[in-house]
Amino acid sequence: MLFVAFLALLAVCAASEVGPQYSFSPPVGSGTGSPYTITGEGRITAIRVWENYNGYIRGIQFRYGFVWSPVVGYIHGTTQEIELYEGEAIVQVSGKYVQYLDSVVFTTNQGRSLYAGKPAGHSFNMYPEHRGAELVFISGWVHVGISSLGTHWAVLNPSFNSTAGH
Repeated sequence: MLFVAFLALLAVCAASEVGPQYSFSPPVGSGTGSPYTITGEGRITAIRVWENYNGYIRGIQFRYGFVWSPVVGYIHGTTQEIELYEGEAIVQVSGKYVQYLDSVVFTTNQGRSLYAGKPAGHSFNMYPEHRGAELVFISGWVHVGISSLGTHWAVLNPSFNSTAGH
């Protein structure tokens, strides 16, 4: 599943004149349960996160263009959501973890953020290696909640509009 997502990412990046500029931030967390990948066609245009009542992250969902991905984890607890503006992209993912992802912050290139969970545990901070890159998909493990999170970044072709043609 991750291999197919990587091939799709390379196809999108290959359309760029400078070639693919891809980076990966290794997963944080315990990594128990089942593996997951959240991918889609186009750019990420919205994010939903479900936080458990006692703090850890239960589920995550991305919207690519106008299409929502399946939920990874569980639809349980309080929902936090951010809808991105045209041209806005996720450029940093940070938070805290112990056994599960206790908190997560998705930050955009326009300085807006989605905060979810309770800030307790070990800190992490993920960002792309290449100038102009953005979050294109995530992968990790899920059990009772999100038990690990890794991020995948790429510089996308500027003509790869988030809403045009969908």
